[in-house]
Amino acid sequence: MAHPQMFDDEDPFLARLREIALALPDADMKVSHGVPAFFTKKVFAYYGASVKVDGEWVRHERCVSVLLDPGEREAMLADERTFVPAYLGPSDWISVDLVHDDNGTVDDVDWDEIAELLDASYRMTAGPRRVAALDAGRLPGRG
Repeated sequence: MAHPQMFDDEDPFLARLREIALALPDADMKVSHGVPAFFTKKVFAYYGASVKVDGEWVRHERCVSVLLDPGEREAMLADERTFVPAYLGPSDWISVDLVHDDNGTVDDVDWDEIAELLDASYRMTAGPRRVAALDAGRLPGRG
């Protein structure tokens, strides 16, 4: 049975994340387990995640999940916006909430920081040829 879609195609946070992620060499997007997954050969980011709190599933609709090297991961986990996502967490993924409350807007997000996290995760998964292509160009999301 297919997973239901758990995102809105018109979500402005997803639109901005899609713009940054798809600017990376050979990056594409697919829907995996009901959420957008950004990938080359391997997934380097997901939009949306869940976590179990006191036995109940809590959905974080507007977050990005990335894979970071252990030192970066530990530093990010000290940030109150981050959490260890269900299913992906045991494989060293972390999630970062893009908004802190329902009143947050796209303009409130530090998109340069999100671009850096996507870049780091991409480098962990994309392979040497793609990383070299990235290094030869400009980091997406930078003005």
